[in-house]
Amino acid sequence: MAVKKYRPVTPSRRSMNVADFSQLTKKEPEKSLLVPLKKSGGRNNTGRVTTRFRGGGHRRHYRVIDFKRNKFGIPGKVVSIEYDPNRSSRIALIQHVDGEKRYIIAPIDLKIGDIVTSGPDAEIRIGNALPLSKIPEGIPIHNLEITPGKGGQLVRTAGSSAIILSKEGNYAHIQLPSGEVRLVNLKCYATIGQVSNIDHENVTLGKAGRTRWLGKRPHVRGVVMNPVDHPLGGGEGRSKSGRHPSSPTGVVDGKKTRKRKKASDKLIVRRRK
Repeated sequence: MAVKKYRPVTPSRRSMNVADFSQLTKKEPEKSLLVPLKKSGGRNNTGRVTTRFRGGGHRRHYRVIDFKRNKFGIPGKVVSIEYDPNRSSRIALIQHVDGEKRYIIAPIDLKIGDIVTSGPDAEIRIGNALPLSKIPEGIPIHNLEITPGKGGQLVRTAGSSAIILSKEGNYAHIQLPSGEVRLVNLKCYATIGQVSNIDHENVTLGKAGRTRWLGKRPHVRGVVMNPVDHPLGGGEGRSKSGRHPSSPTGVVDGKKTRKRKKASDKLIVRRRK
């Protein structure tokens, strides 16, 4: 994988680049695994904007991803590697021997024709899903469960991977991509390999319109607003507003959003910072 650059025929083209889609093998998604995706525009059920600077964007369908990998002992063949507009990684279409098709997050080096499976008896091979108790230390993993049977919640973004540092009692010490070391139950499942599309971080949007395609509206600073619109607004000419930074509701920005007392605190061995 690499990024594709353009000739600088316009100012936006000069800095723009896109992902090289040569890895993809199929253009149209599997219709049986598509679900309509309704946009909220940042509004809640009463119609009020609760998340600012959202709206617009290209129309999408959601691809139903098999995060649980609970088809134990039934092998599946990789039919295609596809693009998913809802995530940074690529997805792989798996057709199991019983005829059922499922999407999974595609790891690096997974190719068409490869056989993947899941369960405690699966081989240590890229794309296979096993409980942490069966995975040796030092092997890259992704799509990691936190609660047994709930499905993978961690390490799903492009190019990411986690590593099992050690196992102690009923828990494994997992080093996450952020650097945080966390205890995870050995019954939780994870998939072998590193998530695909590693060059996603090198993509430069290049123009404002491309950001709008992603459903992001312009982010306006509070200082340049009027006093009626924001606590920091107003003032003659440019001003620093004369007060501490805050949101439109007057709540101070920049504080930690994680709860101070959370049940999972005891499972965090080392913080990410």
